[in-house]
Amino acid sequence: MASPEQPGQDPGWTGPTAQGTARAEQDAAATGPDLPRPRPEGHLGAHGGPSSNSSMTTRELQDYWQNEKCRWKRVKLLFEIASARIEERKISKFVMYQIVVVQTGSFDSSKAVLERRYSDFERLQKALLKTFREEIEDVVFPRKRLVGNFTEEAICERRLALEEYLGLLYAIRCVRRSSQFVDFLTRPELSEAFGCLRAGQYARALDVLVRVVPLQEKLTAHCPAAVVPALCAMLVCHRDLERPAEAFSAGERALQRLQAREGHRYYAPLLDAMVSLAYVLGRDFVSLQERLEDTQLRRPSHCGVTLKELAVREYL
Repeated sequence: MASPEQPGQDPGWTGPTAQGTARAEQDAAATGPDLPRPRPEGHLGAHGGPSSNSSMTTRELQDYWQNEKCRWKRVKLLFEIASARIEERKISKFVMYQIVVVQTGSFDSSKAVLERRYSDFERLQKALLKTFREEIEDVVFPRKRLVGNFTEEAICERRLALEEYLGLLYAIRCVRRSSQFVDFLTRPELSEAFGCLRAGQYARALDVLVRVVPLQEKLTAHCPAAVVPALCAMLVCHRDLERPAEAFSAGERALQRLQAREGHRYYAPLLDAMVSLAYVLGRDFVSLQERLEDTQLRRPSHCGVTLKELAVREYL
């Protein structure tokens, strides 16, 4: 039986069904308002499309609009709970669900694999109800069982229900953009990575960051600066492992996300770190130094804090 349409869903989206249309609907590429609509270069008319006197051939026009259609598509993610395992500890026993998150519409080489238990889903539901009670009122959350939680049938049933639950939440724009939803999928890994950074375990921190940052980027495409702390942590780890080229690359990615955001708390410390790295690598450090000096003149309150000092304070 198909689920009713959720308040706040993207137009034209249809909820999952028991017959498997959940996967088909999540795979369907749709244009959404999550990202600014880009303006194509060349052959532009008054409204941002090819001009009426364009010299483009019919084939070129078809290719042009096909490319633009692809560029306008927002990131679509597919959530699959691929497996579940029972974990037993000294005083507790619970089921860990393996969640695989992939981007649909193209080959995704950076799929995310993470594990969450039922109590994690339960905390997410409670947090969402505080802010989005009306929006998720028709989203069914799998109920807790008093007995029989560890039978193969019960685990399989709950695995499918939780998979459908994530798909329904993601279909609601305000929910998928919420800090509650993003934190559920990324915060445990980010907390682990920053904890390793504070302990000086840079290689281990990088191992976690390399896995979680691509997912964080996909979830926060509407807010590019959200991934800056994690990228800066990657810079710090690479730098302290004496990998200046990799550190500089991570810093460039962070600076791209801080365009027109000179007031961001990471902006000046990041520039300062990039100046030193550019000098070591023999790259253009003068322009970076000029940007840093200009920022320090206009925002003296940002002086004195290093990038590493900022990074170790995250996710405490």
